[in-house]
Amino acid sequence: MVSIAVDAMGGDDAPRAIVEGAAQASLRTDAEIVLVGDEAAITPLLRVFSHAEDRVRIVHAPRAIPMGAKPKDALDAMPDASLLVATRLVADDEGPDALVSAGNTGAVILAAARCFNCIPGVRRTALAAVIPTERRRGERDDPFSLLLDAGATLRVGPQDLAAFGLMGSAYANIVSQNPRPRVALLSNGSEPTKGTEEIVAAHEIFRVMPNIDFIGNIEGLDIPKGRADVIVCDGFTGNITIKMIEGMADSVRNLARYAYRRRLSWKVAMWLLSKGIKQLKEVTDWQQYGGAPILGFDRLCIKAHGRSGPRAVRNAIRVAERCVSEGLTTRIREGVTHVPGVDRTAPVALPPAG
Repeated sequence: MVSIAVDAMGGDDAPRAIVEGAAQASLRTDAEIVLVGDEAAITPLLRVFSHAEDRVRIVHAPRAIPMGAKPKDALDAMPDASLLVATRLVADDEGPDALVSAGNTGAVILAAARCFNCIPGVRRTALAAVIPTERRRGERDDPFSLLLDAGATLRVGPQDLAAFGLMGSAYANIVSQNPRPRVALLSNGSEPTKGTEEIVAAHEIFRVMPNIDFIGNIEGLDIPKGRADVIVCDGFTGNITIKMIEGMADSVRNLARYAYRRRLSWKVAMWLLSKGIKQLKEVTDWQQYGGAPILGFDRLCIKAHGRSGPRAVRNAIRVAERCVSEGLTTRIREGVTHVPGVDRTAPVALPPAG
């Protein structure tokens, strides 16, 4: 049986939303769900939410990492926090198979770096993020592209970028049921010679890698069109890109509210468009995806959004179960052998401790 450790105290609406989502997941999956957190807070919630009692258990952890805390300081001060307890459980060979947390992103990455090992040949880990696009892909008709790195490692080399593409492709294959994800480098032009030295060198590596559908470079304007299923970049570029997209989505919503209140004609127009807007919202609803992985570790970690509600948590748990069942880390371990220039015996470079 697959076992998933869930950081019950991580997230803006923890523990209530996390426990409710885990309870829902227990009724839709065969996995064991281990809720890690304050037992006195979790137990009353489990009495409220219907769940499969034989597949949910609690591991007590008295404290929680605040969402706005400095990751290193918080982890150092609270070794008994739910995030660290859950991560240590997953690191144990006899423990759960994967970690799900909606907690402080930096703390989740650093906790994983402290407790997990990198897959041999993976020098730098990557935080993935899902981006809604016009194009759909895979058997699940998935409207999301995967971008990595979204901020785990700011500066990377060409081999690191190639490994990111390989890891993202393996993940998209499993989660989107996309038999051959299209992989692209994010650059300032489509020509192979455009971009930083690392991007240009990574382009040459991708061209000779087997089992990767590399389509070359894409520009920022290609992202929402969904031209690539997996978008590869360094963490500095990726983090800026993700935050810009989130900011644009918020701005569009605010402009729509303004238009609705401003004039009667605009209000009528918005009403006429309401069905289409509702469909667009459903297509681009990130909560249906649940979360995104931190890739490169020998243990699976799914990072859910801090604002995750029960539905997002439920889906993050199901994504984790699917990745474990289909051997994501094994696929990555085997695939890294095909990245030219990677030294599988070299020491890894972990994320910064800040």
